[in-house]
Parts: sequence; structure tokens; C-alpha cells
Amino acid sequence: MKYSESLKKNIDFTHVYRHGKSFANKLLVMYMIENHTKRNRIGISVSKKVGNSVIRHHLTRLIRESYRLHEEMFDPGFDIVVVARVSAKKASYHQINEAVLHLQNLHKNKMNKKME
Repeated sequence: MKYSESLKKNIDFTHVYRHGKSFANKLLVMYMIENHTKRNRIGISVSKKVGNSVIRHHLTRLIRESYRLHEEMFDPGFDIVVVARVSAKKASYHQINEAVLHLQNLHKNKMNKKME
């Protein structure tokens, strides 16, 4: 992640959940809020409802890698929290990748409509 940092503190996650805009599909939910810096900060949340620690860590790695490969497509200056849904448990990397790109496109479309 060249242009991004990790979101680690619980207070930061809570702030994004409460004040950020959410975008969702069947595998993931993405919350985004401006952080007024030139970098993105990304946090990934996978609940125990999704599976055991091996499954949760695997999903986290898939989401982080998908973001890393496409981070130049994300506008800089946002705090991003990605939440995996239970249906993501059986998803392949390609499905997770498509879900991340879909949510990014939803965010871009909303931002473009806001600018008009």
C-alpha cells in the first residue's frame, strides 16, 4: 500500500461507521469519510460470525490485496472501512476483487453526482 495507511484504533473505526457514507453489495460493506489528508487509511473488519480465525484472516488478506492492487483508483484523502459479510466466507479472490471494485465505482459515481 504505497499511498495508504492502516486504520487501527477503535475510535477511528467508530467515527467512520457513524459519520461516513456506506456502500454495499452482497459480499462487502464499505464505509468512507474524508480525512482531510493526502492519504487514504483503510481498515478491514471481519466478524466472528463469518468464521474462525483462519477464515477471517484469509478474507482480510484477500480484501487488502484487492485494495492494494487497485488503490490508485481510489480518491486520496479518505478513511475507508471494509466489512466482510457472512456470504464472503465462500467467495474466491476474483469475487472479492469484483466486490471491492464495485463499491469503489459506487463511491465515485456518488461523488461525481455531488459535484454536478
